[in-house]
Amino acid sequence: MNQKLVFGIVIFIIVVGGVGVYTSSNPESEMIEKKVMMQEEKDSMVAKENLAMEQQKEAMVTKEEGMVKPGEAMMQKEDSAMVAKVGSYEVYSPEKIAMVETKDVVLFFHASWCPSCRALNSDIEKNVGAIPSGLTILKTDYDKETELKKKYGVTTQHTLVQVDKDGNLIKKWSGGSKLENLISQVQ
Repeated sequence: MNQKLVFGIVIFIIVVGGVGVYTSSNPESEMIEKKVMMQEEKDSMVAKENLAMEQQKEAMVTKEEGMVKPGEAMMQKEDSAMVAKVGSYEVYSPEKIAMVETKDVVLFFHASWCPSCRALNSDIEKNVGAIPSGLTILKTDYDKETELKKKYGVTTQHTLVQVDKDGNLIKKWSGGSKLENLISQVQ
């Protein structure tokens, strides 16, 4: 009887070991592991992008929202109180031009593949608190906004177009890797 028990245990161990070896060498198992790893990487990237977007939102300070990080906004005296005066940097949408009414609007025709566009974008994001009150910079996708490019005669990326509240062209220029250069061009 003891031999039958030992024999049963040995058979059990062999079967369990065989299943383990089969599972670890099974291509389907490897595919599942790769899919899980890829999903984890994707989730990580999405989390990083969400964090970056959240940080960018925090950096994009507007007077209307009243959200000002300490030390980011230039202060001006108004009605005996200190009020933050900053402009904004936002992603383009047609209704944003109409909403700004009395503000200056600059369309920044940006392409993700353009090194000089990335340089200006980075400088604007780092110095968003230095955008003067009343100035709205709208980051416009050069590759997608073909009708807008036609309207303003934009033929190259990294073109900046100042428009009024009705979307009429005031000024158009190209280049510049610093926010201060952009601000100096606004009329």
